[in-house]
Amino acid sequence: MSQRDPAAEQLNEYKKSSFAVNGEKKNVWLFSICGLVDCVGDQEQKSVMTTGYGTPVDSKTSTLTIGRHGPVLLQDSIFIDEMTHFDRERIPERVVHAKGAGAFGYFEVTHDITRYTKACIFSQIGKRTDLVVRFSTVGGESGSADTIRDPRGFAVKFYTENGIWDLVGNNTPVFFVRDPMLFPSFIHTQKRNPVTHLKDADMFWDFISLRPETTHQVMILFSDRGIPDGYRHMNGYGSHTFKLVNAKGEAFYCKFHYKTDQKIKNILSEAASKITASDPDYSIRDLYNAIHSRNYPSWTFFIQVMTIEEAKNYRFNVLDVTKVWPHSDFPLIPVGKIVLNRNPSNYFADVEQAAFAPNHMIPGIEPSADKMLQGRLLAYSDTHRHRLGANYLQLPVNCPYRVGVINYQRDGPSAFHNQDGAPNYYPNSFSGPEECPKAKIDPFDVNGIVDRFNTADENNFEQPRMFWNILKDDERDRLVQNIIASLQNAADFIQERAVQNFTKVTDEFGSRLRNGLKIALKNKASL
Repeated sequence: MSQRDPAAEQLNEYKKSSFAVNGEKKNVWLFSICGLVDCVGDQEQKSVMTTGYGTPVDSKTSTLTIGRHGPVLLQDSIFIDEMTHFDRERIPERVVHAKGAGAFGYFEVTHDITRYTKACIFSQIGKRTDLVVRFSTVGGESGSADTIRDPRGFAVKFYTENGIWDLVGNNTPVFFVRDPMLFPSFIHTQKRNPVTHLKDADMFWDFISLRPETTHQVMILFSDRGIPDGYRHMNGYGSHTFKLVNAKGEAFYCKFHYKTDQKIKNILSEAASKITASDPDYSIRDLYNAIHSRNYPSWTFFIQVMTIEEAKNYRFNVLDVTKVWPHSDFPLIPVGKIVLNRNPSNYFADVEQAAFAPNHMIPGIEPSADKMLQGRLLAYSDTHRHRLGANYLQLPVNCPYRVGVINYQRDGPSAFHNQDGAPNYYPNSFSGPEECPKAKIDPFDVNGIVDRFNTADENNFEQPRMFWNILKDDERDRLVQNIIASLQNAADFIQERAVQNFTKVTDEFGSRLRNGLKIALKNKASL
């Protein structure tokens, strides 16, 4: 028999691990108290099957019926327990980032950044903090392929002694839009046409061409970086501008970067199409097998730092998530390492139920006025309460297990930790938890006119032009061809508007797209 990869051997591994070294079965339930001594007799030792309420199951293959061919009885509580649970196995799919993989590991501090932040996770060199990471594609459904052209999510949950810090990023340093009002519409264009239930090039390119701030991210998406070779060979970015606050109360703007130590590797379009057909779960399998084989992936963690005064005087809005901070002006500062060394013990419990929210921050890390970040502070925790319930933070993968959660929240579905007899109101005279003034956020001034400001035209093409200029000739060729392959499926007037936008990046870029689309049209006509 040919050797199989670790993912294929998972069930055999479970079978082996379910027996102790001395051959005795682990977790065999012997109902001796009830007089049910070793239901499996002298056969190979196996665990006794139970219902969800813990009673032994006498048959998992037959319902309780009147006669061999008769109707099923309503009193068949074993069947009812089985079927009613089965009917509820699925929870709502994430609207975005539905397909993903996850792993556990740790963050280790290698460099001192306490001059910038009092966050406990960075308090001393050598300190380790447990974490879980969820990687994902963005636009596809849960059953979609891992090797499609799409941004990748890279979300990290740090289990600190001051609570959960969720750094909910992507594999690109920028995003498509800068105002959260546009986010639902943008995601709709990534999904399916509401009539045909098909992916629709008109929807995608119509929105993209009407919102030129998307140009930077679109160029990254259609470049070689648009299809990473699994999750181990891509970088991660917090993308947004955050605020760091040190022990003196001094504030700094910050961007987070985590660079892969496995080196960047991407998959070109033709190869990706073949993998999509042969192994749609390519990235999940690659991550699982690497960790199982103790080839633990790691990323080097960096920050960029800018003073508040520098931000006020900088040449563009540093809170704009469609732009990067030039490394020449704000160099990367090394901080530590992210290492993944443990696979999930159960995908649903550890990955599907993992819930990351940008508003989960610890003292020393705060949000900036980045509009997209501000919108996400609400949206993520809201969707988790929809998907998983009001007490999603009590699930093991989400709970801040290093902190004793004590507050005045009570009840709701699946309240595992309901804080016993502690008072459920504040203030009180009965030893309930008190406020912690030390945890207050950095005070800051806000002033301006309240209005709805259209941000469509805010220096949309300078950084895309810089991106074009750093590409090698063959990389430019593939960028042009990848855009043509997608854009040719959109209506003619949408194609023209998109080409006009790309021409504002460089004349060469627009000209090559226009000529390539003409050739593609001729080739279609000749079929």
